[in-house]
Amino acid sequence: MSVIQSAVATSQREPPGTTEPKIGVVVVAYNAASTLAQVLDRVPKDFRHRITRVFVCDDASEDSTYLVGLGYQQLVTDLPLTIIRHDDNLGYGGNQKAGYRLAIEHGLDIVVLLHGDGQYAPECIAEIVAPLERGECDAVMGSRMMVKGAARRGGMPLYKYWGNKVLTRFENRVLGTDLSEFHSGYRAYSVEALKSIPFERNSDGFNFDTQIIIQLTGAGKRIVEVPIPTYYGDEICYVDGFKYARDVSADVIRYRLAKLGFRSDDLVDVGPEYQLKESPDSSHAVILRWLEQLPAGRLLDIGCSGGLLAERARAFGHSVVGVDVLELPEARGRLDRFIQANLDDGLPDEVAAEGPFDIVLAGDVLEHVRDPGTLLVQAQRMTVPRGALIVSVPNFGHWYVRAKTLLGIFDYDQRGLLDRTHVRFFTRRSIEREIRKAGFTIVRTEVTGLPLDVLAPGRERVKRVVGIVDRAGVMMRPTLFGYQLVYHCETGPSQVLIEASQHGL
Repeated sequence: MSVIQSAVATSQREPPGTTEPKIGVVVVAYNAASTLAQVLDRVPKDFRHRITRVFVCDDASEDSTYLVGLGYQQLVTDLPLTIIRHDDNLGYGGNQKAGYRLAIEHGLDIVVLLHGDGQYAPECIAEIVAPLERGECDAVMGSRMMVKGAARRGGMPLYKYWGNKVLTRFENRVLGTDLSEFHSGYRAYSVEALKSIPFERNSDGFNFDTQIIIQLTGAGKRIVEVPIPTYYGDEICYVDGFKYARDVSADVIRYRLAKLGFRSDDLVDVGPEYQLKESPDSSHAVILRWLEQLPAGRLLDIGCSGGLLAERARAFGHSVVGVDVLELPEARGRLDRFIQANLDDGLPDEVAAEGPFDIVLAGDVLEHVRDPGTLLVQAQRMTVPRGALIVSVPNFGHWYVRAKTLLGIFDYDQRGLLDRTHVRFFTRRSIEREIRKAGFTIVRTEVTGLPLDVLAPGRERVKRVVGIVDRAGVMMRPTLFGYQLVYHCETGPSQVLIEASQHGL
């Protein structure tokens, strides 16, 4: 986790009128010591009084960007500056995530993205935010391509111009959009729109900008474009053009596959909804089979996403309360009750008030929270005596992970067992220890094999052969060949309480 240093201006401005939106600016900066002051100088004088916060986010620059920001803050009093330095380089996308978190935490209504290298014109900020202020959209993209010939007159190199045009056309065709440019870094968002999409799951690289467009499109948000001038100066470009083209192309293709029904947790989740795994050998199939066998009762779905599992559970007669960090438009129609909460903060009192529950479901969620043990203890306290807990987690002991570690190439993947959104990892021993420690008794276990429908779509002969070998491996060595671990548990005395009673507490 990056340690953040910050310096905040003494005058933290409130908006001039209660009806005016709180506007923030996030300036992403890396090695921008020579340009940062000029960028801030160019913020129009007649617009500054409308800005509530300016977050200058220095991404562990190797030059004096942070010191330049601090010096500027001392000299200029009409910009409400917060100067931040990340001790670790978060990447272009990671730096934006940090800025947008600050915008959300400070209750802003609109946030504008600016670059500290001066490539985009701060003079246009009023035009950028105007459609958002008028309620016409959820996001505004500054486009260098709207005015014919303007990009080339502004110095955009020919190879970048045609690369931009070709990629944008491809992205429009795949996504069904009609933008003149996908690759401008000058944009503004409704903070409410940002809160409604899982931008934290996106890449920390330069394809973050494309992924957030995909998420907004997938969530049905409105995007408009405004023309902006093009400027290319002496700034250093840190983008690997070929890698960038490959990454953004892969992102839009994955989104399109998801729309066609191929999405699972084994595809990059750049859209907002976690999709149901339809394969009969998947963890979701096991969960649904068990839910159908259990008596109808009150069910708590932890990490419910859009409620696709909950919808199936309700068809079995269960009444479902779902909790997740994001409220997706589809969720309320699929659930009896939805509660919005960050699971890293635990289950809120609002969830406890809905209990006790006959069944608690944590399907593919514990790997996404920082303290799964505490979450399980809370779930146990909200479950009736002899109530059920159903849990599924990826198996970190799988041969694929072991092989990558043995070869010294361990890293997060775009999908699957090492999905970049996973913050905790479990082997069979460690997840069973957490379950028992929280006060549950394991009733039955199933281990699933490789998700062959995703890894080899349409290749029936390959899937048949690999499937036979994989299933045999799962039967003989589940800890080595098991892809996911699925548990049906019942409430019992908590190990924590047992240990406390043994010590006379």
